Amino acid sequence: MQNKAFVVIDIQNDITKNYREIIGNINTAIDWAVAHNIHVVYIKHNNLSAGTRTFKPGTHGEELVAEMQIVSGNIFTKTKGNAPAM
Repeated sequence: MQNKAFVVIDIQNDITKNYREIIGNINTAIDWAVAHNIHVVYIKHNNLSAGTRTFKPGTHGEELVAEMQIVSGNIFTKTKGNAPAM
């Protein structure tokens, strides 16, 4: 296995409104990574803020989308938002 990783970030039920338009490309990229012995890592976002409606831990919305290939147990959860654009 190479010292590289293919990282899939936030492809979850709550965050991706039109993911069906891109899921084929994501799965193709995952297949490519597997074929090249590259680690596939999945990152999920959980929102721990009081009163949140999205990305709540343990809900359908925080789950990775069902159509995405899950080829490893390398699934990690982040609880902080993404870095702001500069």
